[in-house]
Parts: sequence; C-alpha cells; structure tokens
Amino acid sequence: MPAVFLGHGSPMNALGANRYTAAWREFGASIPRPAAVLAVSAHWTTRGIGVTAMDHPPTIHDFGGFPKELFAVQYPAPGSPQLAARVRELLAPLEVGLDRSSWGLDHGTWSVLLHVFPQHDVPVVQLSLDMTQPAEFHYELGARLSPLRDEGVLIVGSGNVVHNLRTARWGANAAAYDWAAGFNATFRQQLEKRDHAPLIAYDQLGEPARLSINSAEHYLPALYIAGLQSDQDALSFLTDGIELASISMLSFAIDSRNKRMA
Repeated sequence: MPAVFLGHGSPMNALGANRYTAAWREFGASIPRPAAVLAVSAHWTTRGIGVTAMDHPPTIHDFGGFPKELFAVQYPAPGSPQLAARVRELLAPLEVGLDRSSWGLDHGTWSVLLHVFPQHDVPVVQLSLDMTQPAEFHYELGARLSPLRDEGVLIVGSGNVVHNLRTARWGANAAAYDWAAGFNATFRQQLEKRDHAPLIAYDQLGEPARLSINSAEHYLPALYIAGLQSDQDALSFLTDGIELASISMLSFAIDSRNKRMA
C-alpha cells in the first residue's frame, strides 16, 4: 500500500474544486481500496501519544471565521479500534493512549479525505503528534509503522511543508517569498535523493527553514511519510505550489507498486 503526505492548506479546500483537490481525488481513484487509513494530522497535538479508538469518530470543526457551509460538512467514516490496537502494538514499549471520546477526525484529516475517499466508507484512525518530542522521534515513529503498509493500511500525513501564517499575503495570486520557495525546493530535492537527515535536522538549514517551519506541527506529518520511504518505493509529487506567499501545497506519495520516479 502506498503512503502519502497531503499539503492540506485552507479548510476551504474541503468545499472547493481546484487543482489540488482534483489531484487528491485522482490519487484516491488510482490506488487499491485500503483496509483502513491511519492519519497523522497537524491539528491533533498532544503531550504523549494518542490514537483514536472509537467505532464512529465525530467530525471536528477545529477552526473559526469560516463560512457556515464549512461547519456543516460531515465526514462520517467509521473508526477502527482494531487498527488503533495494532498501532499501539507496533509502537510498544512507548505508551500510546486509546482515545475513545475526546477527539475524532479534525479538518487536517477530513478536508483531504473527503476528496480522496468521497464515499467515506474507509475506516479512519488518527494518530496524535506528541509535541514534547524532537523531529527525529516523529521520523522514527513513521518508520516503525511500516508493517501497516503490508497490511493494507494507507498512512496519510496531512500538514504543510511550509506554513507561516504570520507572513501570509492575503491578496489573490500573491508571489511566494524566496525563502518559502527555496525551502519547498530543498524538501523536494532531499526526498528525491532519499537523504532525509537534513529534513530531520531542519533547524540546521538556516533562515529559510526557520521562517518556513515557525509552526512545527504542520511540518512533522511529512516526516512520518519520509520515514516510511524505502529503496523500493517510487516517489511521486501529486501537487505543488505556494499559496498566500507562505503556505506550501506540496503533496507526495511513495509506492512500491510503481517503480517509475515521477
């Protein structure tokens, strides 16, 4: 089963039809139907590791200031307590809490999955981001989840490689900052070379990295997918582009079924 990182951008992509949402739909239609999805979203940050373990996770509208139509969106995918237990097993001896009531599917997950699997018939489990841990921890966690790919689970990271709302230019067609475009290109190049060490030690990459990752929770889900990349995996880029001058829409997939590098 492939694994994928989706640059989710604005929650409004849930309602829109654009080149990003079209690519996510095309990706969903191109892969075998997974047994389940394990999602790592930028929007569930915790102290310690949690995993949703309810049969029917609620749709969480974890944002404000958007049109009422967005708050009406529901993504009633089933959960999978069985997958949650399997994640806990794979990450042992780390302590993983089974969340049966406090979370659900946040917009980092449902705003992209409603395009990838619009029938919401694939079970979805979310894994939280333990923000007390360094980047290397998250990368290694991704690698430890690799057996799930052979078990038919689609692992999805959702965030943004470049995410700096403080510097956003809100006008239409705003040109990307040089630092945003530069760091985005560096990330792509390191994936293509399968050299992930600089991506883990991103704080050593200077001012472009500092400005691009001022909100680390949006970057860390990409490290989970990078951690899953093997020598047998082909790499493809589903979408790219910088929105609002400082938000990367880079999405990429790794897949051992397709040996051609895109």
